Amino acid sequence: MRHNKKFNHLSRKKGHREALLKNLAIALIMHKRIFTTVAKAKALRMYAEPLITRSKKDDMANRRLVFSYLQNKEAVKELFGAIAVKVADRPGGYLRILKTGNRLGDNAEMAMIEFVDFNENMLEAKNEKKGKSTRRSRSKKAAPAVEAAPAADAPAAEAEAPAAE
Repeated sequence: MRHNKKFNHLSRKKGHREALLKNLAIALIMHKRIFTTVAKAKALRMYAEPLITRSKKDDMANRRLVFSYLQNKEAVKELFGAIAVKVADRPGGYLRILKTGNRLGDNAEMAMIEFVDFNENMLEAKNEKKGKSTRRSRSKKAAPAVEAAPAADAPAAEAEAPAAE
């Protein structure tokens, strides 16, 4: 029975799988975006997100624990430096997986995995959408408010007239 065994073995033995995930995590931290297969991307997300959560609290214990997983000083510096600052207020979900189609050689499903806070194009698009959004209501409560607005403009016009004299 396979109860509570949810991680993907990726058709590799334990040592090979750990080395693969470690190298993918280092590449992701250093480059902020990598292209890989969908299965590896999903396995990498389960591997890397707890490490990113650890990086939000910068103390020696967390640095040593993350270093024990990555074994790369530069990646640990980057994770506890630039990445930790950007994800400090995010309560999880640091990585995004976008499917990119199939690979030409073996038709494997490919995906791009990236940090959510480091994609400038999507962040700009999100900010533009927020500025344009308006709320419209079809309720009858909105109709009197529209009629009251021109009435409010009339006293303002009268108040301006004496000031001009």
